[in-house]
Amino acid sequence: MRFTAERRVDDGVLEREFLLGEIPGYLWTAGSAPAPLLLIGHPGGLRLMHPRLSGRARYYAAEYGFAAAAIELPGGGDRPPLRAIEQARADLRRALEAGEPVEEVVDALVLPLVEKAAPEWQATLDALLALPEVGGPVGFEGGVISIGIRLAVVEPRISAAVLFAGSFVPGTMLEEARKVAIPLQVLLQWDDEANDRQLALDLFDRFGSQEKTLHANLGGHSGVPRYELEAAGRFFARHLT
Repeated sequence: MRFTAERRVDDGVLEREFLLGEIPGYLWTAGSAPAPLLLIGHPGGLRLMHPRLSGRARYYAAEYGFAAAAIELPGGGDRPPLRAIEQARADLRRALEAGEPVEEVVDALVLPLVEKAAPEWQATLDALLALPEVGGPVGFEGGVISIGIRLAVVEPRISAAVLFAGSFVPGTMLEEARKVAIPLQVLLQWDDEANDRQLALDLFDRFGSQEKTLHANLGGHSGVPRYELEAAGRFFARHLT
């Protein structure tokens, strides 16, 4: 891991950009003492997503002293494009516009992304936990929900997760969700124009966690209430401190 830039933001949080091999990322920390860590997932386009990711990370740092990190997805942002994933994304758009079945296209888009992204998150976690200001425990927050599912199953250092519901979940990931055992909080926008509500509910039902909570709010994809960030903070405070 190599830090390439840093700045102190207005609430005293230190924001640093880094490269882990070819993977760009951000790290936010509130102090020098070892802190619990949140991995913040997103759908790709790290620099485009930066204002929202930074806002969430700075809230967790300022209110709870958590460290937080985000990395670019394979093929996303400034990383080299992955032609198979680009083609699958275009095929999905066409299938949705034509009202055609999308199951096979979703598999072609999401499964390769999960297979590439989960090991990159684990390598990032190795590097972050080697820093003196990051001590764990570790939580995962955000999306892509299939990546969150995979990490919850294969990465024992992740103790809890707040997942953002999304409808493009391959059937194999629905089965993998039964193996998830960590505490979960799932956020669902009830009127999300890009989300199949019933599929999101079916996925929630499959999670094997003994503690799982569904937060469903009226409104579209971009209408998540501010208080859900506060609810996520309280959830992580219970499980990471």
